[in-house]
Amino acid sequence: MIILIASQKGGAGKTTIATNLAAKLAIDSDVLLLDADRQPSATEWCIERKENHPKRPRVNCVQRYDDIDDTLDDLKDRYEYIVVDTPGKDSIEMRSAMLVADIIIIPVRPSQTDLNTIPVVSRIINQSKKINPNVKVFGLLTMASTNSQVKEIKEATEFFLDFPSIPLLDVVISDRKIYRDNMSEGLSVVETGNLSDSAAKAKEEINLLYKGIVGGH
Repeated sequence: MIILIASQKGGAGKTTIATNLAAKLAIDSDVLLLDADRQPSATEWCIERKENHPKRPRVNCVQRYDDIDDTLDDLKDRYEYIVVDTPGKDSIEMRSAMLVADIIIIPVRPSQTDLNTIPVVSRIINQSKKINPNVKVFGLLTMASTNSQVKEIKEATEFFLDFPSIPLLDVVISDRKIYRDNMSEGLSVVETGNLSDSAAKAKEEINLLYKGIVGGH
């Protein structure tokens, strides 16, 4: 299964989603993280993980750029899951991956500036569906403030009602320091030894994300 993390705008936590999901999938599956972003944060995470946490579930990682659909087609039979991290903008990497992806996750911050990218993303997805009609697409609210979450999420959820082709997943990824801490260490929040309330909530968020994407497919 090819899971594409795609965003029209940077700062939506795209790589955080990709790495945490890849680590969660790796607990029970053979996983490849394909880094198609020339700012190779996902690759750096993989290197940190391999060097400092060799006993953790293995997440294989490769870098590929430009047209990556043929590469993904070639790799999909070698791995149970391929998680693709693309640049935070409209790119050839994003568009080519959409042609072969099984699932597309669109992370977006619950701010009007970020939500304004959704009409463009929706049009791009509709174009890709002419070639890849069976792809499943989900929106994912990310980087939500833990202080003003209710109002932001309510407004963002109402906004997405105008785009039924991008249904929202029933989970919100909050802006938590624990995500940044684990990212720098090559770990996922589901693997953290941190016992704080924030860490427990972050772990629950990733588990719910996993269930929403993989549990029903």
